[in-house]
Amino acid sequence: MFRTASIAFILICGHLPVHSMQWHVGPGQPYTAPSQVSGLVGNGDTVNIAAGTYPSDVARWQANDLLLRGIGGMAHLESNGNAWGEKGIWVIQGDRTTVEWIEFSECSIPDQNGAGIRQEGHHLTVLHCYFHNNENGILAGTPNAMPSNITIEHCEFAHNGFGDGFSHNLYINYTDTLWFRYNYSHQTNVGHELKSRANVNFIEYNRFSNEQNGSASREIDLPDGGQAYVIGNVLQQGLQGQNSNMIGYGLESMSNPGPHELYAINNTLVNERTVGSFFSMNSGTVFKAYNNILAGQGQFVANFFPLQTDTAGNLKQPVFALIGFADPNNYNYRITDDSPAHNIGIPAGLSSSGYPLVAWDEYVHPTGRTVRCQHALLDAGAFETCTTDALVLVDHPWMIWPNPAHDRVNINALAGAKIVLIDAQGRLLRTMQSTGMNTIELLGIASGIYVLRVEHNGARTDEKLIIE
Repeated sequence: MFRTASIAFILICGHLPVHSMQWHVGPGQPYTAPSQVSGLVGNGDTVNIAAGTYPSDVARWQANDLLLRGIGGMAHLESNGNAWGEKGIWVIQGDRTTVEWIEFSECSIPDQNGAGIRQEGHHLTVLHCYFHNNENGILAGTPNAMPSNITIEHCEFAHNGFGDGFSHNLYINYTDTLWFRYNYSHQTNVGHELKSRANVNFIEYNRFSNEQNGSASREIDLPDGGQAYVIGNVLQQGLQGQNSNMIGYGLESMSNPGPHELYAINNTLVNERTVGSFFSMNSGTVFKAYNNILAGQGQFVANFFPLQTDTAGNLKQPVFALIGFADPNNYNYRITDDSPAHNIGIPAGLSSSGYPLVAWDEYVHPTGRTVRCQHALLDAGAFETCTTDALVLVDHPWMIWPNPAHDRVNINALAGAKIVLIDAQGRLLRTMQSTGMNTIELLGIASGIYVLRVEHNGARTDEKLIIE
């Protein structure tokens, strides 16, 4: 039996994210560039950077629990080839940093891997940011920063990469978990649209695309195995793509902690090249692929046969015109009612760790999301044909920590909002009305994947919660 939840208003202190001091940067302010305050901020501070361009400004951030955000629009850090410490525009060495509404561009260094953000601390959240024309968009993860979790949502990555194949739109290195959702990663210069060595990857409701002239390699590269959840994404490989396969898994090693499982659920993969494969993986992989559209030429799986394969509800069609895409010339891969992908989907159940293999949302171009219609009969692909109006999910003005959690989880949510904790079978475990800062005790709840849902004024937002 689950214990009754203990819910309390809490004072956040210590290492929890208190934004104790506000710093204001921009024209007419005492500080006119972010670098002028980077060495002054303390733990828990907020830095508000007025929208505008800050040429050649680079900085290192060492305090913990910082909120660094653009105000009134994007704050553009146009580095003009500069980098702090020959690493990146922002080198983040503090823990639990949140970055919002910042544009990073034009970073380059002699080692040819200059990044918009070079993450060296523990835990990072990046929201509503734009990374373009750097040698790496984000380069994250060092052995000293483990354990660490990285969340990237509602961001755009474009034209990053030096052109040598070793730099990418994103390169997530040593980290425990990557949450990558509602992002648009496109036209990397030879490198991958996303490369991640995270132990666990949640890659959900994004668009990865070469488009007409992009020269990227793989759309998703997960070279060291581990657990990977690729759900509800749109992936397009153009004619100039540099690799023969779109998603690679475990092709360098299987050094991540097991189980080595790749789950591909309700994705739309479009290969415009005349050769290649949609998936390529290590022979030690457990591979489950349900309800995907595989459009264009190429093998379903190349290289090695997986250790275990479970596939159902997929549509593989080499002729685009026979799929029933709404407007493929403009990368609109929604399907029409007469598409053969309509109503062929099969419920995929749960992963071995209990994570629901369900596409709850849909990607909205360029960096948004909406609720996916849920029918008794599912469509294949990243989009559901639906006759009812979808509820657009708004950006959530709340946060949860820690995640993963052990004995309790803290929720900062709008007062009056309804907070619900749901298990993988959809059962309601906890419910409460937010008072602003809240704590839910987790004693008696088994380890696994759960959903924290916040409802306010008719809008709903969901966050995955890992309980260890």
